[in-house]
Amino acid sequence: MAGRARPGETRGGSVMLSRAGLPDWLDPVARAAETVEPLQLSRFLPPDNGSGRQSAVLILFGEGERGPELLLMERSGSLRSHAGQPSFPGGALDPEDGDPRGDGPLRAALREAEEETGLDPTGVQLFGVLPALYIPVSGFVVTSVLGWWRKPSPVGVVDPNETARVFTVPVADLTDPDNRATTVHPSGHQGPAFLVESALVWGFTAGVIDRLLHFAGWERPWDRGKQVPLGLRS
Repeated sequence: MAGRARPGETRGGSVMLSRAGLPDWLDPVARAAETVEPLQLSRFLPPDNGSGRQSAVLILFGEGERGPELLLMERSGSLRSHAGQPSFPGGALDPEDGDPRGDGPLRAALREAEEETGLDPTGVQLFGVLPALYIPVSGFVVTSVLGWWRKPSPVGVVDPNETARVFTVPVADLTDPDNRATTVHPSGHQGPAFLVESALVWGFTAGVIDRLLHFAGWERPWDRGKQVPLGLRS
């Protein structure tokens, strides 16, 4: 997203980022979103020629029985792209979402989350946006939109052809060194991973979570030599 919106600034007159009333524990995440540079998140940045399909994901923080948590979903195993992979709710921008350089990603993140998980977007307070990143394998330019689940609503699988399950992960589990590992792709590429809720979270999603934990000051030392091999279809 060109020119990241600041909290309280309206893009297009209807979608707003605001830090008002956020719980104190989210302050480090909000500060990180305002200061982090693209290359601090990933070496895969949007192509200079403007190519790539614009998309957005919702990184939604809530508060559950075990404290702060994140909303994730597992993609259907029948999908052509990223089949069976845990991810944030999200997808490509539609024309009605608006300007990709304005509030389009904000609208798309909320719309996709509602379509995929049944989330009520009126209970979500958007408070930050991360620099856009690139997923070479699918050609997506992804804007990560940060949200606070101010008024929780029931969530679950809306379309089994798209989503296998919807689940939340306590931040405490994501920061637990026992749940952390490094994935190794057959190509040789390595990246951070999380073994939580009977799932292996890796790829783009794990990379963003890893960097958020780091820049929010929540990261705990973990064994980067603990490796999990990925299959050829990953």
